[in-house]
Amino acid sequence: MGGFFGVASKESCTFDLFFGTDYHSHLGTRRAGMAVYGEHGFRKAIHSIENSPFRTKFEKELEYLEGNMGIGSISDFEAQPIFVRSHHGSFAITTVSKINNIDEIVDDILKGSTHFFEMSNGEINPTELVAALINQKENLIDGIKYALETIDGSLSLLLLTPMGIYAARDKMGRTPIVLGKKQDARCACFESFSYLNLGYEDDRELGPGEIAVITADGVKTLVAPGDQKKVCTFLWVYYGYPAASYEGVNVEEMRYNCGKLLARRDNIDVDVVAGVPDSGTAHAVGYANESGIPFSRPFIKYTPTWPRSFMPTIQTKRDLIAHMKLLPVHDLIKDKRLLLIDDSIVRGTQLRETTEFLYESGAKEVHIRPACPPLLFGCKYLNFSRSKSEMELIARVVINELEGREVTEPEVLEEYANPDSDKYQKMVDRICEKLNFTSLRYHRLDDMLESVGINPEHLCTYCWNGKE
Repeated sequence: MGGFFGVASKESCTFDLFFGTDYHSHLGTRRAGMAVYGEHGFRKAIHSIENSPFRTKFEKELEYLEGNMGIGSISDFEAQPIFVRSHHGSFAITTVSKINNIDEIVDDILKGSTHFFEMSNGEINPTELVAALINQKENLIDGIKYALETIDGSLSLLLLTPMGIYAARDKMGRTPIVLGKKQDARCACFESFSYLNLGYEDDRELGPGEIAVITADGVKTLVAPGDQKKVCTFLWVYYGYPAASYEGVNVEEMRYNCGKLLARRDNIDVDVVAGVPDSGTAHAVGYANESGIPFSRPFIKYTPTWPRSFMPTIQTKRDLIAHMKLLPVHDLIKDKRLLLIDDSIVRGTQLRETTEFLYESGAKEVHIRPACPPLLFGCKYLNFSRSKSEMELIARVVINELEGREVTEPEVLEEYANPDSDKYQKMVDRICEKLNFTSLRYHRLDDMLESVGINPEHLCTYCWNGKE
């Protein structure tokens, strides 16, 4: 995943840019960067944040990163923002994207005209590729439109020039760009809460495919938004920070709604309800409020020296260390019948280990209630780093076991996605058995969409039902 923050100000933008970018740290684990433009021209800095927080890497460079306009990025993958010199002039660019047709673009569209630098993993830097697409056209607006139209997947971007910051939201609105305003300054960002403590107030969200230019005086739309929208539902279920809102719907409130609707379809007899920290906690609060079953925190995430991104190079210990942040509160576990809510079940490895750890700590029963339906498809539109291949998804593993072959036919998978079908129930029962849960009941897709509360036609559900 990833996030970005951009600011245009009549005064120095550096303070706002530094903290606005830092507020996106929950969205990325590997790279962070900032680029500014001011009286000294363009300046940029990029650092690894794999084992240390954003603030500690950039605070010594704040005097150098002085300007009145800037963009910042937190990324799970590529180093950005990147600096580009082209026939459009000089600019810096940062993106949130997933480009499925990189090879086609490089081999067919840009053959012989551009050299691409590879990242350390051997892949092309997607942000560099977006910049190259923009440079295929005679002006920036046509170039940005061309990039949005050419890319199969998703793309939202901020592009910094001496004249202002161009902001372009994905053509289907899969990821957000939110605008904030205060006297003599404007900002654009992924997470709406990131500017509130900096003195900005809400302005609006860009629409799908909208291109705008941001200056300290205001925001001017250059390309009007389209009328089709498919916002990623996982923004509310998992990715988003509790204080964030998308399409006018707050993340924390949506998760309360999720838990409430989960509880309405359930009749389990348990002692307490708990959430897997952090994203499962609000879902569990909603469930507890609706059901009347007490909410509890039987394990706590230890965070002071365990940043989300920390992972040692010892591969054999990766699963253990992913689990070590959770500390048991034995007095709240022993002899208890627990109902546990997580945002989702991906491969199931960590949740199985968490369940076993609760049994070892004295729990009598562990009932699991994921806050979304079974994941059946790998995401085509966001870099959902928790799932590498859709055939590793626990639901797909079980479907293949039940069918005795690797299942790819949409009509068969559609049966397993239907919560009222026999095949769906057999899949859920097998997952429950494999992961050693006392019971398992997933959130229904229709209930989850109701939990968001906007037009379901505007929400992307591809990873659950394979529908575009």
